[in-house]
Amino acid sequence: MNIQKMMKDAQRMQEQMQRQMADLRIEATAGGGMVKVVVDGLKQIHALAIDPEVVSKDDVEMLQDLILAAINDANRKADDAMSQQLGGMMGGLKLPGM
Repeated sequence: MNIQKMMKDAQRMQEQMQRQMADLRIEATAGGGMVKVVVDGLKQIHALAIDPEVVSKDDVEMLQDLILAAINDANRKADDAMSQQLGGMMGGLKLPGM
């Protein structure tokens, strides 16, 4: 067993997964589609769309809540995608804490 080769292979797999996650686009909505967020697999926000109907100076709090809900949902979906990606690369091997 060559430890150096294993480490290089693991690093190569990690770099490949990082590229795949950066290219992944995940969409989430809140308020029945009134707020839409698009993030990548690394949880970077790429787009935020707000339906003009939901914009009201009298209810800024609701808009803020919808934006947060959409972002949190997108981040949850990104976490799920990362778990699936890791599971596929490791052949279903379960690691503690994953």
